[in-house]
Amino acid sequence: MTDPIPFRKPAGPRRAMVLAAGIGKRMRPVTATVPKPLIEVAGRSMIDRALDRLARAGVEEAVVNVHYLADLVEVHVRKRKAPKVIVSDERGALLETGGGIAKALPLLGNEPFYVMNSDSFWIEGPRPNLDWLAGGWNDAEMDALLMLAPTVASIGYYGPGDFLMDKEGRLSRRPERTIAPFVYSGAAILSPRLFTDLPEGAFSLNLLFDRAIAARRLFGVRMDGIWLHVGTPEAIREAELSVAESAA
Repeated sequence: MTDPIPFRKPAGPRRAMVLAAGIGKRMRPVTATVPKPLIEVAGRSMIDRALDRLARAGVEEAVVNVHYLADLVEVHVRKRKAPKVIVSDERGALLETGGGIAKALPLLGNEPFYVMNSDSFWIEGPRPNLDWLAGGWNDAEMDALLMLAPTVASIGYYGPGDFLMDKEGRLSRRPERTIAPFVYSGAAILSPRLFTDLPEGAFSLNLLFDRAIAARRLFGVRMDGIWLHVGTPEAIREAELSVAESAA
């Protein structure tokens, strides 16, 4: 009997963007005094969980954008030693997901980078999901590679899903009045190529995802483990129960 081939950690991006500027309206009243990224789930803030995963994936620098209760977020993330955190200041205007990354592009360099929502939260499977992403990246074919969760098996998510995925991993949008098998988990690898001919001011990443679909350059990887959608105060308790069960 031969030994199994050992897992070799892929060389992933060394820079990342963590989206932490949102107001968190659905999380009220908790976010009246605490910005959503600093809300704790099972004893650790959601933004620290995201940054911890990036550090384990080999990320050396992470850009964090700030807007709502910006001082609290900035003071918190500047205490970290790894990854090194660079703050992108959006106090003047909330730029949404696409606009926020576009503003931060000079800080992210010319290579593909991770992007994570500050509330991207999951229970890992046997192999870290950011390594799944890094292993799946093909720069010649892709402008974006999204980490996808199964729509019906995710905790705290009750929507209709986002994407269909073909056998090659290429993505298309969910047709209207249907349920899609996959939902975007809030983690991805993006190429700077995606950010061309941009609108002024605030805009959603979905605009760029749709452009990549049209060019057949938007791909996905099905995540391992369980995705926890922490979007409301009630979902915090649900996520904590899932974390406790996974550790039992």
